[in-house]
Amino acid sequence: MSSTSIPPDQDPRRPASEPDGRPGALRRAATAVRDGLRTAWTALSESSAPAEPLLARSPRPWVRRLPLIIAACFVVVLIPVTVQVLTNDYGVDGGVAGALGVAQTVPLLLAVFRPLPAWWIVIVADILGGVATLAADPGRPAPWTPMIVVGYVVLCCALSLRESRRTLLGIWLVTVVAGVVLGMFRGEGSQDTGVLLTVLSGVVLLLGALLRERGDARRRLMEQETISESERAQRTLLEERARIARELHDVVAHHMSVITVQADSAPYRLTGLPAAARAEFGSIAASARESLTEMRRLLAVLRSEGVDGERAPQPGLDRLPHLIEATVRAGIPVDFSRPELAILQELAEVTPAVDLSAYRIVQEALSNVMRHAPGAPTHITLTLDPDHLLILVVNGPSTEPPGLLEGSGTGHGLVGMRERVRLVGGTVDVGPLPDGGFRVAARLPLIPKDSGTA
Repeated sequence: MSSTSIPPDQDPRRPASEPDGRPGALRRAATAVRDGLRTAWTALSESSAPAEPLLARSPRPWVRRLPLIIAACFVVVLIPVTVQVLTNDYGVDGGVAGALGVAQTVPLLLAVFRPLPAWWIVIVADILGGVATLAADPGRPAPWTPMIVVGYVVLCCALSLRESRRTLLGIWLVTVVAGVVLGMFRGEGSQDTGVLLTVLSGVVLLLGALLRERGDARRRLMEQETISESERAQRTLLEERARIARELHDVVAHHMSVITVQADSAPYRLTGLPAAARAEFGSIAASARESLTEMRRLLAVLRSEGVDGERAPQPGLDRLPHLIEATVRAGIPVDFSRPELAILQELAEVTPAVDLSAYRIVQEALSNVMRHAPGAPTHITLTLDPDHLLILVVNGPSTEPPGLLEGSGTGHGLVGMRERVRLVGGTVDVGPLPDGGFRVAARLPLIPKDSGTA
């Protein structure tokens, strides 16, 4: 009995997994793709998928819904097209084609919220789809179908706007490895779509990452500016409080000096004082001198070096005419309405804190006029009710362009006004007027809220 030699490539007993068999080649391709996925696992696994949807911070509701609407449109269009092309052009079974179409497109909806998990589903489905199309007509595009290219590029847009550079690089490397490995087993006459997807995905990931980083940089800059503005306001507030403390030192020091002098001179002015009374006056004088020493020590900490102007006597309401005269010389027409002589005598008896605060409020209001509304007509009104001193400073719109900043005030504007009013327990109301002017209205108690009556 003679034996017939059978060529190795026609031997039916040859295992299907031999290197020259097509099923074995497909298995090797799948193994290579798996190795590529494992290579990029480290970068991808370290990424955290944010739960916040794309454009979720937009103030417009239709903008917040826009990414989901776009993703839904792609899903609705791509599913039937994918099933049709796979069954008619690539000869894939209808059930398999439907499953691949759903797996390749529906995760686009998930990408709006969690793009990285959506990519894991899509890349696996795309690779399985590429494997399924390798046995098709050699003239067809392979390994990626046109629907895979479109859906994957859309997914890359979502990824690039949410993930880090390291994650995006891992995604692109997986795409390249999968395309190269699957492209090695495509038919000789088929169109290679691996290069197309590699280029498109790389460009989209790069441009999206640059756009996202630019937005992040702008957002961080705005946050830093907000923090700086807050810190600047806090620093201004602290500086103004220190300035008020320095000014009040002069007021309080004057009264403490009077107490010291009176206590020291009482034994000489008053005859017949018992020894106990003389000792009491001595104790009062010693306590007053100690208090003055402590206040000077505290003032040395609060007062900036080289600020000699602050050592001058602190002004009060009696200095308002001089302040207004200087303002008029600077080009600001000021109309000053003051109380009658009898009421002025009452004003002379206001507490030192109210006296100083009233002067500083008018000074800051005039400084703001010179800064922001040069040449604007300004009206200053001082009135009294039974318990309060009322200050009203109203200026009209500017008649000249704003010039260089003036330095006649304390330098802290509305912050200083509010702090001084709060110091004496009063109220202040500031704000623009309909005609373009500005109004400052302060109400200062003649007797501090925390002081009692005799």
